[in-house]
Amino acid sequence: MNSDIRILGIEGTAWAASAAVYDSVTDDVFIESDAYQPDSGGIHPREAAEHMHDAIPRVVETALEHARETYDGPAGEAPVDAVAFSRGPGLGPCLRIVGTAARALSQALEVPLVGVNHMVAHLEIGRHSSGFDSPVCLNASGANAHLLAYRNGRYRVLGETMDTGVGNAIDKFTRHVGWSHPGGPKVEAAAEDGEYVDLPYVVKGMDFSFSGIMSAAKQAYDDGVSASEASGGSSDERSESDGVPVEDICFALQENIFGMLTEVAERALSLTGSDELVLGGGVGQNERLREMLAEMCAQRGAEFHAPEPRFLRDNAGMIAVLGAKMYEAGDTLAIEESRVDPNYRPDQVPVTWRSDEPELAAGRGADGGETQVRGAEALVDLEPETDRVTKHREAKSYRHPELDERLRRERTTLEARLTSLARREGVPTPVLSDVDPREARLELEYVGERDLRDGLTAERVRDVGRHLARLHRAGFVHGDPTTRNVRVGSVEPDAAGTERTAEDRERTVLIDFGLGYHTDHVEDYAMDIHVFDQSLVGTADDPAPLREALREGYREVGEERVLERLRDVEGRGRYVSDDGRE
Repeated sequence: MNSDIRILGIEGTAWAASAAVYDSVTDDVFIESDAYQPDSGGIHPREAAEHMHDAIPRVVETALEHARETYDGPAGEAPVDAVAFSRGPGLGPCLRIVGTAARALSQALEVPLVGVNHMVAHLEIGRHSSGFDSPVCLNASGANAHLLAYRNGRYRVLGETMDTGVGNAIDKFTRHVGWSHPGGPKVEAAAEDGEYVDLPYVVKGMDFSFSGIMSAAKQAYDDGVSASEASGGSSDERSESDGVPVEDICFALQENIFGMLTEVAERALSLTGSDELVLGGGVGQNERLREMLAEMCAQRGAEFHAPEPRFLRDNAGMIAVLGAKMYEAGDTLAIEESRVDPNYRPDQVPVTWRSDEPELAAGRGADGGETQVRGAEALVDLEPETDRVTKHREAKSYRHPELDERLRRERTTLEARLTSLARREGVPTPVLSDVDPREARLELEYVGERDLRDGLTAERVRDVGRHLARLHRAGFVHGDPTTRNVRVGSVEPDAAGTERTAEDRERTVLIDFGLGYHTDHVEDYAMDIHVFDQSLVGTADDPAPLREALREGYREVGEERVLERLRDVEGRGRYVSDDGRE
């Protein structure tokens, strides 16, 4: 920052009643928090609001006392330049209490008001403390789990949970077991004595789902309890023959859930071309998750940063730091415009405090000189002289070996099968010449001259819509349709100076079917389109006309009911879950 700014921040989205003071000169952040602790179960919105009502005055007064003690300005002046508050997302009753307190303080101190998006604050505190320029952010908290990256003046949602937040998912299992809140640390502790068992692993492009793995984990536990009772033992004393020990379930939960989050984070790095990843959210305090993310980044030559724990859990420090950036940019609120928003999505926030647009890394084969390209899960060796590519799914050292081997083998087999099936349905794909599931290796035809990401046009995107519709009519999905998994021709003459035909220039070829599967569910077809839609938002300068072109192309070949379900998918709010936790 270019000036001396002091901000009072107030946080109160659900659990934590918190106030902080940030000084931009010293980069010092003072935080005072009082967290709500339910007697049993998850969060109770009425109790949380009552706690917020009682605790906010106390934490704010402590923070203001610190501000006064450390202020060296003229006597009688306010010790802060502005009041920043968490405007959303979160529980409405809690947010309204915080909003009322912030307005009162703004008027009493005669300083401006700054409304901060809680989830963007998680990202910005990581960006601030890391010194990274333009990182991808994985937010992993109670009711939220999503990937964000900056593009065209906003933080774009590249991927997110399709049902519940990661913290909520873990808490639902621990409540089922009978463990007290919070559940995350208890799962982490139990997992230290566990061994790997199979549980569902659900990744859809850069989106993911936790409902299946939670149901399977609960069932595994119940089966173990039933077996123990039948043999006359207790659930704490059952042997391996009685069922799956709870320690093993906890171990597998962490390996699968955090493996899913790490995989989609790597996909986001690959899509955006970024080599920087930051972690946000209370679940980010889990040592195994941080270990996985750090190992993934090291394997692909990227940098990883997790803020210190006090900035990962809900806190006013991140609100004050982002508030200072917004205040310096002149992004303040009039009192009459300061209503809170429980469903305030991060991609609704105009990012006024930065203008540094990241550049996408060059696509595969874009300069004609690359011989090896690293994707999200594979190394691709290019052989231009033979017009072939060899794709090898690397072993991911961050994943448990049993899980990693299974995923690599299954995805290689699926990619071979669905690539060929798509061709039979009239969808352009590479010709497959060899497959080795054991080594997770494929040999395919070299197609296109660049990724669609590096040559976006409305007609090409419209063509992708047609391709996806043909796949869906045949009863399967691509699983990971992104602007990096579509190859296109060049808009330039070839090396010999020969002009490309219009057909060559606009031809689109689908690749990378490893996440595909057979299905007759309209929800799965809608999700397939949603994944591609998100990749457009994350990579296009002007995504709106391209998103419309996608729907136009799909409508020409596919069924309207899929697009209707797509609207349902897009309209789902995932920031306040069924137990209300953030």
